[in-house]
Amino acid sequence: MLLIHPVRTLPSFLLPLAGVLFVGGFSITSYVWALAGLGVAVLFALVRWATFTYVIVGDRLETRRSLISSSVRTIPLERVRGVDVSTPPMHRLLGLAVVKIDTGASGGDEEAELDGVTLAEAERLRAVLLRPARTAHDSAHPGTHHAARPDARHPASAAPTASAASAAHAPAGPSQRVVMRVPRAWLVYGPLSGSYLLTPFALVGGAVGLAVQWGNDLGLGRDAAFSAGEWLWGHPSLLLGVALLLVVAMPFAGGLMYAVFTWNFVLLHRDGYLVAERGLINRRSVSLESRRVRGYELVEGLAERWAGVCRVWAIVTGLGDSETRGQLLPVVPRATATQVTADAIGPYQAELRPHPPVARNRRLFRAVFPWLVLAAPAAAGLWLTGSPLWWFLLAPALLLAAVGVPLGLDRYASLGHGYDGTRLSVRSGSLRRSQAVVERRAVVGWRVRQTWFQRRAGVYTVTAGVGAGKGGYSAVDVSAEQAVGFPSEVTPSWLSPFLPDPEDLTTTHP
Repeated sequence: MLLIHPVRTLPSFLLPLAGVLFVGGFSITSYVWALAGLGVAVLFALVRWATFTYVIVGDRLETRRSLISSSVRTIPLERVRGVDVSTPPMHRLLGLAVVKIDTGASGGDEEAELDGVTLAEAERLRAVLLRPARTAHDSAHPGTHHAARPDARHPASAAPTASAASAAHAPAGPSQRVVMRVPRAWLVYGPLSGSYLLTPFALVGGAVGLAVQWGNDLGLGRDAAFSAGEWLWGHPSLLLGVALLLVVAMPFAGGLMYAVFTWNFVLLHRDGYLVAERGLINRRSVSLESRRVRGYELVEGLAERWAGVCRVWAIVTGLGDSETRGQLLPVVPRATATQVTADAIGPYQAELRPHPPVARNRRLFRAVFPWLVLAAPAAAGLWLTGSPLWWFLLAPALLLAAVGVPLGLDRYASLGHGYDGTRLSVRSGSLRRSQAVVERRAVVGWRVRQTWFQRRAGVYTVTAGVGAGKGGYSAVDVSAEQAVGFPSEVTPSWLSPFLPDPEDLTTTHP
């Protein structure tokens, strides 16, 4: 850790060190000051290493950091929702790992982080921290729970072989089953998601920003960066060539970044947990407690739908940072995703019901009307003045209005909702279509809402409140009968008395 922390903080020291060297003219004194700065970084790492400890006492984990004042954080083991074990490049070279503990109480941040434990200790900690979820009788018999996990103190710098008592009470090796191992050939689907397509532009933008920020410190002068930009702007053919080169590089750079993050993706069933492991440079292992998984969400962009592939996220109660920690599958064929989710979580076995035709009209109107509004003054200007410049506004507006017709129809075709007796499902979207499948037991409430425009059209948005994932999943623009029937079908025993009849919903009030 005395090596990892200074290297990690080196980017923040790089600019001051470069400034010291340039100001000092690369003299002996400037090198001495630069070495002193590096020494400060090492000293800071030493202090962090020496003042941090963690301890597992009975049914809780305590992390302590003490220098001038003492800070103690206590986490009950029963509140642990997931353990994320990752091995960044330097950690992997040194045989270390980072253990992040998520209790779902801190939003997108982990509740605690143990940085620099050995790989063996990371696996032991994962088994110990996740053990309460696998032994349901522990909560009913606190004495047994405490006896199974005696006090064992493990400083962050200590080796995993902490004590004989801890080793004697360590949990048995987990049972493991491979649910899905993503073939490397499927990495070609990565650019379809669009997640990393802008990587070339981001790299160029970052380089330009560094040149502007560090120009004076590197002896180039900030004006040199602006002069280079002005020269490039004065050569439009070269600028166009650079832009085309970046566009051509988008799928290659995006595919490369996607492969780095999802390399050797494998989904496991491990002793009551769904475990997703992935990554080439930083190997990451995320554990999701199976009994807290309430469903899944299938997401597919327009290009992904054409290729017949999609991505999958788990809907989990009490999970922070679900957009990254909840990923069950990267871009895989949709048939495979359906099969894997049915095996790992449970199938959805019903057809989605279409929404009323007025929902189609609303989508066509919103996709076409704004462009027609823009085309109207352009057409009037062309008719009145005869200037061909109006075509530069009229032609794109008419083209986008024409494209809006199939887009609106596709958005309507993507709408749907259903219930198979165990799980409900809602779907919407076109450029990014999402279908959520949620267990009935996860529904904690309903919200039936109408905007002013929906009231004019006689449609509703019905949201199933769920204590997991995004907190709610909506069936958009359903009819009055569906607004009553869908919630009543899913939760008939406690919802029906509070909803009016469909005839009451269709009654127009002044």
